[in-house]
Amino acid sequence: MPETIAIKRELGPMLRLGVPVALGELAWIAMSTVDTLMVGQLGAEALGAVSLGRFAFMSIGVFGIGMLLGLDSLVSQAFGAGRFGQCGHWLRKALLLTAIVAPLLWLAVMGALRGILAMDIDPGVATELRRYGPAIGFAMVPLLVYTALRRYLQAINRVRPVMLALISANIVNVLGNWALIHGKLGMPALGVAGAAWSTAISMSYMAAFLGLALYLEHRSEPALLRRPAPFTPDSMGALVRVGLPAAIYVTLEVGAFGMATLMAGHLEPAALAAHQIAIVVASTTYMVPLGLSSAAAVRVGHAVGRRDAGGADVAGWTAMAIAGGFMALAAVVLFAIPRTIAGWFTPDLAVREISVGLLYVAALFQLSDGVCVAAIGALRGAGDTRTPMIWNLLGYWVLALPLAWILAFRLDSGAFGIWTGLCAGMILISVVMVRTWRQLTARLAIELAAPRRD
Repeated sequence: MPETIAIKRELGPMLRLGVPVALGELAWIAMSTVDTLMVGQLGAEALGAVSLGRFAFMSIGVFGIGMLLGLDSLVSQAFGAGRFGQCGHWLRKALLLTAIVAPLLWLAVMGALRGILAMDIDPGVATELRRYGPAIGFAMVPLLVYTALRRYLQAINRVRPVMLALISANIVNVLGNWALIHGKLGMPALGVAGAAWSTAISMSYMAAFLGLALYLEHRSEPALLRRPAPFTPDSMGALVRVGLPAAIYVTLEVGAFGMATLMAGHLEPAALAAHQIAIVVASTTYMVPLGLSSAAAVRVGHAVGRRDAGGADVAGWTAMAIAGGFMALAAVVLFAIPRTIAGWFTPDLAVREISVGLLYVAALFQLSDGVCVAAIGALRGAGDTRTPMIWNLLGYWVLALPLAWILAFRLDSGAFGIWTGLCAGMILISVVMVRTWRQLTARLAIELAAPRRD
């Protein structure tokens, strides 16, 4: 590990990048929470339909988002090396990849929705899902365009537009829900379909907002979008080689929690409700280290681009230290007031009691979860997305989910067993990611000391 004084010097730049992105991540999860609250006024069937529809959309959409995570390392390394024209070149490749992938993912979402409708679900929920599903598919293209522009802007140190886009999109989403769900401002009352169209409009707004930010950036720094070379299969392949493993590991992680929710669905309603409360709480605290993970990818990528192995080492450990510190505080809060937190979500005493146990487990993995996601960001900045892919598969699908099933159903520990299994997987992945980062930085010190071959 680097010296403490080096980490202190890195704190400022890391926080200037990480804090706006973390605020943006919190704004992102707020959009989903607002949708849940506003659709909840339509009744349980509507809420169930939106829950299923968003799950289908995001479980497939995260694959497309993951495909674009390669921009973190490719653009940030080019920027760190002073190859500003190459930054725009990678952005154009990413937008071309989006044009190819988005229609395929839209078809996948439509297929997933048909699959859900073919299952034995409540007829009322099915009716509402048929209204919600077709509209939510139109959010896929703007979601991926927004993601490409966001990763690019973050990689060149422009994070304020990302934060502003996400925060202001919440206002657009609230107004859109109000107008389209309930038929305000002269709009038709579309019910759950209105919530889906509001999501698509909000995604389009975010993509347009960042497109404008990019245009203004281009006017002030025209070198950033100068085209240095034509498109080639090899250069597109580089983006896919980094992005595909990232897409797989993000999908594996989201899929693991989706499987855990399906397991919880076989328990009594109180346990399922408690599981959902714990998911919301853990997802909210996770947004801060997730923002720091993006900052780590950028800071490490810049250092690798300028061939500064020591700078990359310091950036990675600094991100882990900040993320770990925040999550340690979150763990203290979860240990101290779990009943209070559960009471924010439900007056049901049975649900509260089960939630308390789950929040204790969530507190146990807060530190490891924060350090893990920051380490994954650092590894991504250095171009390693394969190791997180492999260990997300092993940690979640080989260890965590089988263990969760055994504890929950064989040993009758219910939702507590599901969360204990997830906790074990997260701790394993965290230990391996930190060790991998230590090994990678030792290798970088040798590789980056050699003269550049270009």
